[in-house]
Amino acid sequence: MPERNLEQQHIELTEMIKRHTLLKGSVKTIIPSLFFFHYSKLTEPQYRVYNPSFCIIAQGKKEILLAQERFEYSSSNYLLASMNLPVVGQVIKASPEMPYLSLKLEFTPNQILEVLNECDLKVKPTENARRALFVGQMEASIHDAVIRLVRLLDMPEEIPFLAPLYTKEILYRLLRGSYGNELAQIAVEDSSTYRIRESIEYIIRHWEQSFRIEDLAEKARMSVSSFHRHFKEITAMSPIQFQKQMRLQEARRILLAESTDAADVAYRVGYESASQFSREYSRMFGSPPRADIKKLREKYDLIGNDV
Repeated sequence: MPERNLEQQHIELTEMIKRHTLLKGSVKTIIPSLFFFHYSKLTEPQYRVYNPSFCIIAQGKKEILLAQERFEYSSSNYLLASMNLPVVGQVIKASPEMPYLSLKLEFTPNQILEVLNECDLKVKPTENARRALFVGQMEASIHDAVIRLVRLLDMPEEIPFLAPLYTKEILYRLLRGSYGNELAQIAVEDSSTYRIRESIEYIIRHWEQSFRIEDLAEKARMSVSSFHRHFKEITAMSPIQFQKQMRLQEARRILLAESTDAADVAYRVGYESASQFSREYSRMFGSPPRADIKKLREKYDLIGNDV
């Protein structure tokens, strides 16, 4: 019976996303922090920074790369990102007959803390940090709460009151699920995850500035070696690699949006050497800046806000 319920829920969710994404690509709904995605063909790799978010695929399949790690999920799974992470996303299963359809619900650590406090969920801070991106098995109870949230799009007058409640229920069920403890740690003070989250947020706010690992470690109240280990465990990359991805993603965005040369952009995003910038840009995106941007503009119809 639960399997049958889940199948029926998938059908309903698929139809609702189709109906609310007449314009294909990414759609920001009138429900705060809820986004829909509709692609009728495979996409180019998309370089993005994921905010803390919960993602479900109603139809199709997607691949996420975090550093060198590959995460693949479809309608039987959900993807959970508990922190801001630079990733590469690509739709790997989609067609005009069976388009890729998905949704993303963003949340904040404060929302997690609020649910923990209101539901009196006891979580102890842990010293062993875990990866901040994971794929879980979809459950009918989670899917049911998602569908009730999406149904509110047809009852906009009920969104201000009910959307926060359904969002809380989704987060509650995730916190009670297989990765609940990992998710909770982002809001539990004194956990290693909480302290690394603060460092990640610092780098994101100051990505164009140089920093000393010793200073970040001190702010996180860790030794340098412990800080390195926990940071890499959570993000799959070092702090310097994390900052580099942030800089290069921003550089690509600027080059695509403005008529400017690569050397100018290199200095704007924090590089002291234009040649080093060009080498690292080529290594990340597969082509030097000018060639990459030319190719992107030729395929601009494939570029969305997210996938």
